[in-house]
Amino acid sequence: MVSQLSLSKKVCVIGAGPSGLVAARELIKEGHTVAVLEQRYDVGGQWLYDPNVEIEDPLGKNNFLQVHSSIYASLRLISPREIMGFTDFPFLVKKGRDTRRFPGHKELWLYLKDFCEHFGLREMIRFNTRVNYVGMLDYDEIGKDLKWIVKSKVKSNEEEVVVEEVFDAVIVATGHYSHPRLPAIKGMDAWKRKQMHSHIYRVPEPFRNEIVVVVGNSLSGQDISMELVEVAKEVHLSAKSLNITEGLSKVISKHDNLHLHPQIETLQEDGRVLFVDGSSIIADTVLYCTGYSYAFPFLDTKGMVAVDDDRVGPLYEHTFPPSLAPSLSFVGIPRKIIGFPFFEAQAKWIAQLLSGKRTLPSWDEMMHSIEEFYSSRDAAAIPKHNAHDIADFEYCDKYGDHIGFPHLEEWRKQLCLLALVNADANLETYRDSWDDHELLQEALRSPHFTQLGVED
Repeated sequence: MVSQLSLSKKVCVIGAGPSGLVAARELIKEGHTVAVLEQRYDVGGQWLYDPNVEIEDPLGKNNFLQVHSSIYASLRLISPREIMGFTDFPFLVKKGRDTRRFPGHKELWLYLKDFCEHFGLREMIRFNTRVNYVGMLDYDEIGKDLKWIVKSKVKSNEEEVVVEEVFDAVIVATGHYSHPRLPAIKGMDAWKRKQMHSHIYRVPEPFRNEIVVVVGNSLSGQDISMELVEVAKEVHLSAKSLNITEGLSKVISKHDNLHLHPQIETLQEDGRVLFVDGSSIIADTVLYCTGYSYAFPFLDTKGMVAVDDDRVGPLYEHTFPPSLAPSLSFVGIPRKIIGFPFFEAQAKWIAQLLSGKRTLPSWDEMMHSIEEFYSSRDAAAIPKHNAHDIADFEYCDKYGDHIGFPHLEEWRKQLCLLALVNADANLETYRDSWDDHELLQEALRSPHFTQLGVED
């Protein structure tokens, strides 16, 4: 629904990663006053690589905010650069930089810096500013001119200053790859050898000549296992299912020191790892590549937004808490999507709601939509902790329809699917060997690229 009223709001965006940057850009377009609070020294969020992971808790239970990025040194994108990038700022090849179609993490960070500079966003970002508290100011009734108290701690010249401000709206754009999700394995707390989450994995060298158990065969588990086999004595990959992809099977058959196991039954005090099939090995390290949880320790909504087994809710369209929207919203919650265009659509919707150009459905309608979504996921036997895993181009297109955002181009969808297929078939080589030349040429002829031109 579109309204003719135009309002300017004072908005706090928490986080200067991809979702926070595009949120700031869209807010500016709508004439809002924007403050982006970023705990690190530069933009990029997850893509700002941090080699320093010397923390007291290697499982990351208590120190995840001190180490925000989960990027390891060798990480490369799992999608071709052509499908990345915002709709009006393509992820171009730049001379003198990483020109690969699947570049390393630094190249995407540089792209985000380029985006920030191009749209003049840096002047509204407060770096080295950690948000400690976000709460409602004098909240008494849904829908009444809700304002938010934001308390932050600013680090400057080794001194920390506490700042308290009031905003008309808050956008949470803190990402979801910083709070480790750990399995519940019998004996974890008593196991005396090294355990760590992949959140703080950076390079393989510390595992030289070790026997390492990698828990989880997701993309990070596969990537890290392929690195470790070059230095470790043995790598034992523990997976929920032994029905693995052709690509992973090829990797295992190629390396005599890489072995596949089912799930772990127990960790024993003598260092033995017992698997559910009865087999066991004595390991030096257990490395958990088991994903991440959503966490908003700074956010006080009086219970109106909660994280229940990694389902953040209730959220209308994964973005708006019905009782608090649009003054509180979230960008970047969904997973398994082509992220940047979706974040852009979220940001446009939020910015236009705050300016009064659009209005949300009623509280009843939003709650009904949420309940229908929960029921559909339950009927499909999808676990609650996968509530925000979209994996659906049609949903992304329908989301964009709320604000007239263009549907994903067909070439973008096909390039995404081909990358996934190639990864399943050729895990070690898919980033450097592909068969999508016709699609690639179609992509490069599209307005997404031709409006700015591709740099050689």
